[in-house]
Amino acid sequence: MLGNFGFVLALSFVAFIIPLAAIVVGRLLAPRRPDPIKNSTYESGVETIGDAWVQFRAQYYLIGLIFLIFDVEVIFLFPIAVAFQQMSIFGVLATITFVAILALGLFFEWRKGSLEWS
Repeated sequence: MLGNFGFVLALSFVAFIIPLAAIVVGRLLAPRRPDPIKNSTYESGVETIGDAWVQFRAQYYLIGLIFLIFDVEVIFLFPIAVAFQQMSIFGVLATITFVAILALGLFFEWRKGSLEWS
């Protein structure tokens, strides 16, 4: 009756129910016996020495974010490379504009010094 939309609706329902059921079952079966040893802060089984809160440089996050942005943009370029022979002139111009904007963004980040690792 619904055709393809019914299939998508059924998959969406399953995609919602399975994680929800896992969370509910996990909450019901989880042990509830806290003690000071279980609640202590540790890393890899070893107690921390000194303050557990360490500030990281924001540059690590910036480099990671720039990498993520350009990595996602490469994913968008892959279908264009596959269908390049069938693209119209408008598609080619849109692709050139897209790559130019990416190159301009990379140039600005490079010039700003965001990519310097010091």
